[in-house]
Amino acid sequence: MHPHFQALSPAVQAAASGAGLHSATEVQSRSLGPILQGQDLFVCAPTGSGKTLAYVLPLLDRAARSVQHHSNGAKLATTLVLVPTRELAVQVGDVFKGLAQRLPYGVKVSVIFGGVSIQPQLRGLRSGTAIVVATPGRLLDVMAHHALPLSGVRTLVLDEADRLLDQGFADEVQAVLAHLPMPCQRLLLSATFAPAVSAWALALLQQPVRVDLRLAIAEQADIAQRAFAVDRAKRTRLLRHLIAGADWNRVLVFVATQYGAEVLADKLRKAGLRAEPLHGHLSQGKRSQVLEDFKAARIRVVVATDLAARGIDVLQLPVVFNYDLPRSAQDYTHRIGRTGRAGESGLAISLVCPDGLPHWALIVKRQALAVSLESEPGFEVTATVPLARLPAAADALDPHGGIKGKRPSKKDKLRAAAALAAPPLSCA
Repeated sequence: MHPHFQALSPAVQAAASGAGLHSATEVQSRSLGPILQGQDLFVCAPTGSGKTLAYVLPLLDRAARSVQHHSNGAKLATTLVLVPTRELAVQVGDVFKGLAQRLPYGVKVSVIFGGVSIQPQLRGLRSGTAIVVATPGRLLDVMAHHALPLSGVRTLVLDEADRLLDQGFADEVQAVLAHLPMPCQRLLLSATFAPAVSAWALALLQQPVRVDLRLAIAEQADIAQRAFAVDRAKRTRLLRHLIAGADWNRVLVFVATQYGAEVLADKLRKAGLRAEPLHGHLSQGKRSQVLEDFKAARIRVVVATDLAARGIDVLQLPVVFNYDLPRSAQDYTHRIGRTGRAGESGLAISLVCPDGLPHWALIVKRQALAVSLESEPGFEVTATVPLARLPAAADALDPHGGIKGKRPSKKDKLRAAAALAAPPLSCA
């Protein structure tokens, strides 16, 4: 057993060993002690670094000790984990339950999310629970039914905290916080934190221990990165061409919208590929089935939006495509982190259209990428600007990286945009 796991109770150590967990990752070794000691924690580490187990093990240990010393079991939830998506709720819940079932005494774990009937979830809470994994909106619905008091919560976890504090969840998270007792240990974990979100996150914590492994683990990740310049109207054909020329058994393709996921998946199916969309408007049953089929390689291609893809945890995922570029450099990190996990090598491919060159240049700059634009024979860009000059022209759009007071004027932006202008393009 890894030395850092020795701080856990013998029962949880045995459960971890039985599940094949014999060594701690960097994020786990640096997080376990502070969590057991009741300290607040601020973790920023890449996808696949082991963040989930970094808090599951110590919090399960705490819940197990509590249940062991109360013959009637824990009635009030002591641990609350908030996540942004249904898929991530199920994923985290499965990790808790998988270890809890190996303990000699029961630790009840409840998973609460929307998109399904609330009644079974309400019935499941009647006898009490120790650990709750929930999406914010459904948690508030459950609380409105007076089915889950939070007065016993001693630890709050915000997993994928950047999403919870940034994309429409902020008001719901604040509403949940208002019902939590004080003091309450708070753990914030994510792969990325934009500066504004970081400031807000730190304001929620009391003297937190900071664990920042973005650079250390990113340098270890074996993810090759490529980018192809392509006209917007040729993207789908290029995607099919690249997939046809490789032996990838699973392909994850990121798009910007739910509609785009449906359209692209339909086009790929018509081309003979086993493809399915994954987005927030699908029913929970459909989303679960898509993920199950993808993990079993019954589906070769999943076309996903950013938020829906947060629940994809596939160890052997050889390639990720950015069909649409991510909206931010932080999202780029989340996307490519889906491949190259658990020691496997991976590949991330971005399709860059002429009108997306300034945005791609910004991602390259922010992520300090050494990725040059390639041109695939038969799919050459029809832009009037030579390909070799495009990155430099894109950099001219924002030579100061958006620093306040040094941004280019509106006229400067228009001149740069004109330099990048290409013939009108139809949608893919």
